[in-house]
Amino acid sequence: MQFPFSLRASLLISAVCLCLPAQTPPPKEESKGLPPRATALDYQRQAKSGPIIIAAEFKGHSIPTAQGTLTTEDYVVVEVGVYGAPGAHTTISADDFSLRVNGKKSALPNQPFGLVLESVKDPDWEPPAAPHSKTAIGGGGGGGGGQDNGPGSTPPPPPPVPFPIKRALQVRVQKAALPEGDRPLPQAGFIFFRYTGLSKGIHEVELLYNGPTGKAVLRLWP
Repeated sequence: MQFPFSLRASLLISAVCLCLPAQTPPPKEESKGLPPRATALDYQRQAKSGPIIIAAEFKGHSIPTAQGTLTTEDYVVVEVGVYGAPGAHTTISADDFSLRVNGKKSALPNQPFGLVLESVKDPDWEPPAAPHSKTAIGGGGGGGGGQDNGPGSTPPPPPPVPFPIKRALQVRVQKAALPEGDRPLPQAGFIFFRYTGLSKGIHEVELLYNGPTGKAVLRLWP
């Protein structure tokens, strides 16, 4: 059976389209990082790696941003600055960094900032005040039906953070994360490592760098 030319052409075009890979979705917004400090010496520690200087400062469970300091109980944070000669470029990857805590043999690998976002909190945010119960004010007898929040009762769970507020916090962290890829220097931003222990239990911290320019070790604490 012979198909008309127009129909055969349509079938051929459809077959070709089915074989083509799906169009790549537009890239997500990149991290913009932090304003680099005036010099590498303005950070807590510095170390040379080939033609670049790695500078860093340990922030514990805090994420200081321009709009205020955020916190995360599940991760610790290091602010990193990468410096070089005027006009220099280098390839930056947060995966080139790891963190040794309290002298342990196994260093903590970097965690993508996307994993950190769910644990980010604003310590200054307070939930709206709950409405007062009428029966709680009445006191006394009379068979009131109010809830008993006296000793031994379980307090209600805190209300969830509204989505617009939570999203705004996440955007602040994303924008402050260390920019990656081939970048002009200097560059700066946060990198993250999963650590759920309290900051007061941290007695020694070393940031390890193993990148395209070589290796470096920065003793951040004490």
